[in-house]
Amino acid sequence: MSTYVLIHGAYHGAWCWDKVVPLLEAAGHKVVAPDLPSHGQDKTSVAEVTLDSYAKRACEVAAAQSEPVILVGHSMGGRVITQAAEYCPDNIETLVYLTANLLKNGVYVAPVAPKRSAADRVASATLSDDGVYRTANLCMVGQVYYNDCSDEDVERAKALLCEQAAIPSDTPMQTTDANFGRVPRVYIECLRDNAIPIDAQRAMYAALPCKKVLTLDTSHSPFFSAPEELAKHLLSLSTGL
Repeated sequence: MSTYVLIHGAYHGAWCWDKVVPLLEAAGHKVVAPDLPSHGQDKTSVAEVTLDSYAKRACEVAAAQSEPVILVGHSMGGRVITQAAEYCPDNIETLVYLTANLLKNGVYVAPVAPKRSAADRVASATLSDDGVYRTANLCMVGQVYYNDCSDEDVERAKALLCEQAAIPSDTPMQTTDANFGRVPRVYIECLRDNAIPIDAQRAMYAALPCKKVLTLDTSHSPFFSAPEELAKHLLSLSTGL
């Protein structure tokens, strides 16, 4: 049996994993999908959120388990699991980047593929007047995040998306080879992702090579559109690399 900890991305919450959790559990594994601070059911003020607070939440969850965990991060959650691996590498068996930010020490800006213009990135979210948080543009999320998802899943997501603290994505990674660098990494690329296009995904794992790269022919949100295929990839990691 393995223990999976599933870390959601920006604007989302633990709810985005609802289709995946039972599939992993049905295969005999333990699964924990926490809400990061200020997301989902967590009541932390968005103004208090930092990358450190995200990473420490992931470490708290990992440390509470009986064995090192398979730590999965989606999208912005990749930043979270990277920083968590620096803080608590002994509690993590494998890092899994699901079409996620995989960034080197000192870097906070993810590469941008030419197919996604600066105008598109700005249009997908609005920064608050005080610069504390961003709000997803609900008119854009369907084509950016959920371009292969059912109308039902898109509407549910729109109803649950929350304000996203700006600071975590503007904070450089602080990692070392001694900690983060010793935890095995896996990347799951998504070929039809409009949020982090495939060229950007591949640029990240070329810069920070992974032990294994797996592929899904999906949008940015395979937990909605292809939960069985995603679960199959995750389950393939339970026997090691």
